[in-house]
Amino acid sequence: MVWYTAAPGARTIGEPPQIADLTHDSRLAGPGVGFVAVPGGSRDGHDYIDDVVRAGAPAVVVQTDREAKWSPFVGRVPLVVVPDTRQAIGLLAAAVHGDPSARLRLIGVTGTDGKTTTAHLTAHVLSACGLASGYLTSVGFEAGAGFELNASHMTTVESTTIQSKLAEAERHGLQSMVVESSSEGLAQHRLNGCHFDVAVFTNLTRDHLDFHGTMERYLEAKGRLFEMLDQQSENGFPKAAVLNAGDPASEYLSTRSQAPVVTYGEAEGVDFRARDVQTVGVGLKFQIEARGVTLKASLPLIGRFNALNALAAMAVACSQGSRLAEAVEALSSFQGIPGRMERIDCGQPFRVFVDIASTPAALENVLKALRPATKGQLWVVFGAAGGRDPARRGGMGDVAGRLADRAVLTSEDPRDEDAEAIIAAIAEGLRQGGMSDPDFTSVVDRGEAIAQAFAHAGPDDTVLLAGKATETTMIVRGQALPWDERAVARELLTGR
Repeated sequence: MVWYTAAPGARTIGEPPQIADLTHDSRLAGPGVGFVAVPGGSRDGHDYIDDVVRAGAPAVVVQTDREAKWSPFVGRVPLVVVPDTRQAIGLLAAAVHGDPSARLRLIGVTGTDGKTTTAHLTAHVLSACGLASGYLTSVGFEAGAGFELNASHMTTVESTTIQSKLAEAERHGLQSMVVESSSEGLAQHRLNGCHFDVAVFTNLTRDHLDFHGTMERYLEAKGRLFEMLDQQSENGFPKAAVLNAGDPASEYLSTRSQAPVVTYGEAEGVDFRARDVQTVGVGLKFQIEARGVTLKASLPLIGRFNALNALAAMAVACSQGSRLAEAVEALSSFQGIPGRMERIDCGQPFRVFVDIASTPAALENVLKALRPATKGQLWVVFGAAGGRDPARRGGMGDVAGRLADRAVLTSEDPRDEDAEAIIAAIAEGLRQGGMSDPDFTSVVDRGEAIAQAFAHAGPDDTVLLAGKATETTMIVRGQALPWDERAVARELLTGR
């Protein structure tokens, strides 16, 4: 296929050449790399056409209704004109890279919480069962050439990156790829051009209403992943809609696809069931009932909720023909995920964990997991991101007020908002949750906040650093300032 014909309604002005890559970032366009001008909330890619033409971009994809901005470049560079560049970019990127997902087994994982762990667990189990798998998640990318940190602050990265990584996975001989699929990424068509064979749903709780507006639209966006299962595919891989039977939203999602439904949970009657879930040290032991048999499972992750994530991975692997016993055995060798309940141990007398938990439900899960493993006090250092659903702030405060003993409130990507105002909203939630003022403090500087928690934590205490995990920047007033939570924690602990 000629790459520019992949977008419905595309027309050309000039003859675009074949290109090696496609980007939406004007700084990356140049010889061999075409540019897609995508309108955004604060910036319009059409304003950068002159820059990419000067840089040597061989072709530019523009939007019909932005003619006033692109018409001056007619004759200077070949143009591909489409009705909507946001919807077209994934299809075009897939065509440029030879439509790699048409030959890969592609699994999408969506939900409010648990997406990343489920995606990594699924890739691990598939690989252990001989279906060599990589992943694209909010933590990082594995496409056959080794782990690469995701520094984008995006759960689901842009289409151009997705298709490039899928092509890389195919070149390195991977058979499967697991893609963490956020509602925002689905709504913004970043996954267009992907041929999904399996869709997984973890859960639905209040979040991202700053983007979607209502819970109904939030859920509808997640449903798009399941709709994509019904796209025609010639790869021959089995289709499956893997659903958490314990979440009411699963009933709706089951109607969005014709793919066979596979359920998981802790109740009777599900296809993959966890029973007798027990915390043992920093891991879990439980029984898995599926396909008429019961097998013992061991998972080196803390937190009861991870048993459900493991079930989802089991369901995916078995839907693709793997043996249940082999899939269950693979759980015990899982190495964990950077920034997901990651322990930082520098010989200090208290335990420190780093986790991405940035929603009330996620924070509740993590604190509940740490409570039974904590003999002393349970501390949490956290904030709430600016430019996101304001209700998240009081909700997270309420959770911490109910489940933690001590808290230090601090910054977490305030963006263009006042960090102190965000912290004040969290503090009100803390009080409503039952934590009194003497038991928490506010320190805007995140490094100082962590240092304060470490200075006051006693033997047998646990300190949770929540919200940043593996992110590499702190976004303040439009600036992406360098930040490495794990490195800061190690430096402070080493200097004790």
